[in-house]
Amino acid sequence: MHREIKDFKILQRTKDGFFDANELLSQWNSKNTRRRMDDFLKSKTTTSFISALNEDLAIGENPPLAYHVKKGRNTRKGKTKDEVWMHPYLFIDFAMWINPRFKLEVIKFVHDQLIKQRHHAGDNYKVLSRAGVRLKGYNFAEVAKALQWIVFNKTEKEIRQKATVAQLEELNTIQSNLAFAIDLGHIKTYPQLLQNLREIWERKHNPQISA
Repeated sequence: MHREIKDFKILQRTKDGFFDANELLSQWNSKNTRRRMDDFLKSKTTTSFISALNEDLAIGENPPLAYHVKKGRNTRKGKTKDEVWMHPYLFIDFAMWINPRFKLEVIKFVHDQLIKQRHHAGDNYKVLSRAGVRLKGYNFAEVAKALQWIVFNKTEKEIRQKATVAQLEELNTIQSNLAFAIDLGHIKTYPQLLQNLREIWERKHNPQISA
């Protein structure tokens, strides 16, 4: 999806919250003194920061890297631009490298998005709870833990406060869809709701079993 920061339109992926830094760089270079992506990525300061960020992200079986490059393709209209997808923390550093004035704008943007998604996640949990209590035997704690297992593949206290934008968006979608299914009568019993939660977990974390 496209986000607006000042006069620039930034592309952000909903699945993990990463930003296409090359999109920002292209817009900057079209109006200002040209900067090169390699100058940023290969600087000692950046490589040290990327190393530290990668260590921090190294959780789970398929931990994300601080950034990755998707090479452009040759088409009839010419070669498309490379995409350089950066973790929000690295993107903040990159934006500051382009222009120090960007830093505050990007920090505010990333922070505001997290706060907004946390509020939405809380609101959608209330919507699901209101729908769920119509199911005999509905257990608030059990459903909350099941949702954590789906999104984070673990459960712990206050885990939502550590969530990324992408994780919060996933949580919002699951809660909204389940509430809608209950309201429409597609989910009629609490055991049926639990079965739906298990199937969602299996599709995400054990696709070979659910296939």
